[in-house]
Amino acid sequence: MKPGPKNLITDVAGLVVGNAQDDTLKSGATVLSSDVPFTASVHVMGGAPGTRETDLLAPDKSVTAVDALVLSGGSAFGLDACSGVMDGLRAAGRGFQVGDATIPLVPGAILFDLLNGGAKDWVENPYRNLGRQAFDNASDDFDLGSVGAGTGALSAMLKGGLGSSSLHLPDGTMVGALVAANPVGAVTTPGDRHFYAAPFEIGSEFGGLGPDPASGLGLNLESRKAAAISLRENTTIAIVATDATLTKSQCHRVAVAAHDGIGRATVPAHTPFDGDLVFALATGGKPQADVSLIGHAASLCLARAIARAVYAATPAPNDLLPSWRSLNS
Repeated sequence: MKPGPKNLITDVAGLVVGNAQDDTLKSGATVLSSDVPFTASVHVMGGAPGTRETDLLAPDKSVTAVDALVLSGGSAFGLDACSGVMDGLRAAGRGFQVGDATIPLVPGAILFDLLNGGAKDWVENPYRNLGRQAFDNASDDFDLGSVGAGTGALSAMLKGGLGSSSLHLPDGTMVGALVAANPVGAVTTPGDRHFYAAPFEIGSEFGGLGPDPASGLGLNLESRKAAAISLRENTTIAIVATDATLTKSQCHRVAVAAHDGIGRATVPAHTPFDGDLVFALATGGKPQADVSLIGHAASLCLARAIARAVYAATPAPNDLLPSWRSLNS
């Protein structure tokens, strides 16, 4: 297995990703879409999720495909980013047809970034506009770090961010991950230099420093974020994707397996104060493939994407936490 040409989720052919953010707000939205609907499911392992339209992704529900997936900051306010994406899809004539009505299907998930130092004194909810902007910005190439849904994200010790990665499997299947990393836990080991995901790094995609040589890792749960604000300012939300042909049930199994990537990259993970959630989608561009291998690859991609999110984050005015780069440049 090796990364795709871009080392982004858009190495899965047909997918595009768009970001929009407001640096004064210190928040934003990210949308993943395609020219045609795709099969998708979801699995939640955090104790505090915030979601929209995720029930329809259960394997026993009648909806067979959706038009886009949204990751957003803003806590419950951020769910309105899905409305902006729906506006864009409807204008493009995309959606589920019911008689003369066209209804775009846009599940989404949010992270909590309302206490991160940004201006949250809006009169009108800004997230619908951010969602539409992100949809309009969608491309097969996009930035990582302090952009989109990762703009105001914070890990326990450092700024979080938006991350992505991919893997090309021996049978030709492509797998990718996209994540907005804002966890309770730390993504770096004590000292803020080495990444917990380092054993899974390919090349120098997040610095190439290798694993921390120290032992007894995970025993120190220091958190600058908890000291500065609250244990409740959290959540890692992600999308994993493949070009294989999978059913909704198989997508669900891939989403379950992909959560291992959060556990490999974040300590601790899946806490009562995280809303950890993974969407899994299949474009069906290639034949049925090994679901076990796809799930494993998705977990590796997600671990690497979380580390890349923190590695790529950049400093900004009024930040509550330092970025990895500001401490390790």
